[in-house]
Amino acid sequence: QVQLMESGGGLVQPGGSMRPSCAASGNIFNLKTMGWWRQAPGNQRELVAAVSSGGATAYGDSMEGRFTVPRDNAKNTMYLESNILIPEDTAVYYCNAGSYRVWSPGPYWGQGTQVTVSS
Repeated sequence: QVQLMESGGGLVQPGGSMRPSCAASGNIFNLKTMGWWRQAPGNQRELVAAVSSGGATAYGDSMEGRFTVPRDNAKNTMYLESNILIPEDTAVYYCNAGSYRVWSPGPYWGQGTQVTVSS
């Protein structure tokens, strides 16, 4: 089993930045690809960005260029960085792990962290 713990969400002004983190514990040999997915009210959960254990990345529609997903394998921690947030980025952001493919979610999910972009 893998446990994922997100931190670092909150209220951000439009045009502002964020850097939530996701720390993994447990059977870390099952981490494989790690990624961030998000879900806004009334919407389906969608991919923000994902990174494989080898460093390959994937981004959801309209995400590339606004988000990056650094991964520190030594610390079993992944981050989500953005400095161009817009109100449409308001959602619950979930950390995910365990997939063999960067475009598909794995079986392990964090509890989610709320990000609200508003003035």
